[in-house]
Amino acid sequence: MNRSQDCLALTMKDAAKLVGVDYRTIKLGIESGTIPTIQLGPRRMIPRAGLLRAFGVVP
Repeated sequence: MNRSQDCLALTMKDAAKLVGVDYRTIKLGIESGTIPTIQLGPRRMIPRAGLLRAFGVVP
């Protein structure tokens, strides 16, 4: 079940699907600091709001 539409934090794979780009684009954005990440336990996740802001989807 794909719940990425409801999640506040996304994996790189789900983030790429949400904004319609390749996984590598997300990875490069994280490495350059354009896309924010947070640490949730052992996983590095991408906040939905920060991802959408980085792609100009929300103000």
